Amino acid sequence: MRRIVIALLCLSLTAILPARAADPVAAQPTMTMAQFLASLTFREGKIKLPGDIATLDLPSNFRYLDQADTAKLLTDGWGNPPGAKTLGMIVPAAVNPLSPEGWGVVVTYDKDGHVKDDDADTINYADLLKQMQEGTLENNKERKEQGYAPMTLVRWAEQPSYDKAQHKLYWAQELHTEGDKDNGLNYNIRVLGREGVLVLNAVASMDQIAYVKREMKNVTAFTEFTPGNRYTDFNPTSDKVAEYGLAALVAGGIASKLGIFGKLLALLLAFKKIILIGLAAAGGWIYQLFGRKKAAKAAAVDLSKRE
Repeated sequence: MRRIVIALLCLSLTAILPARAADPVAAQPTMTMAQFLASLTFREGKIKLPGDIATLDLPSNFRYLDQADTAKLLTDGWGNPPGAKTLGMIVPAAVNPLSPEGWGVVVTYDKDGHVKDDDADTINYADLLKQMQEGTLENNKERKEQGYAPMTLVRWAEQPSYDKAQHKLYWAQELHTEGDKDNGLNYNIRVLGREGVLVLNAVASMDQIAYVKREMKNVTAFTEFTPGNRYTDFNPTSDKVAEYGLAALVAGGIASKLGIFGKLLALLLAFKKIILIGLAAAGGWIYQLFGRKKAAKAAAVDLSKRE
């Protein structure tokens, strides 16, 4: 398996605000759950994502929220900090997104260049998991200093698998945050394109794994790049090639715009659960961890009381 990050120096974590139990309708105290849901526009059928980068051909059991409504659900509905930039969100039609069972797939796009899949058959995912687990332990020292509970990458909930024909990579992780009764589930899909990677992340609880695993396979089927942006449209004479391969996508990827050297920031993207991109020690792997949002049930209960 090809080593991918060997020159990262002076890595550190910045202060991160913890997720808190927030009243999803605090800004509008007279709004009920039904009114909040009615304020969202759930779109169906064929969806073209912002920038015409890709399409979603949604079956009847899925709906789409645009960027504005996604921000509203993440911030006002699930009590997360504002500012997360997405291409929208895919939600199951049969599940109330404000209920404890609610979940969704946040869609983003990383335009870091064309990701070569030459390492698809040579990655040792058992070794990669061990390195990511070690990185988690290293990162926990910083988490404790910042006042956050230690987090453990328990195992692959589903070992990474790459569909060479469709250029789609998917895997799932089981994570545990100290003090939490239940473990969290992070299910990942990466759709490789001409100039970057379409990122689809679903975060739920481990008790939802069978359902989420089944549904995420459907998500891979109806997500496609538009003509001109597909993996096979790559032009080796003019298009940029990413500085990493498939192993790095699983380990967390590299934000090339931040540069190879210097201090890289840990990012907090609070998508219903805490989504933490951690950085391993110098010379190690960059890895990505997803923790559980602690207040989903409390937020849903608060909303229901307002009806």
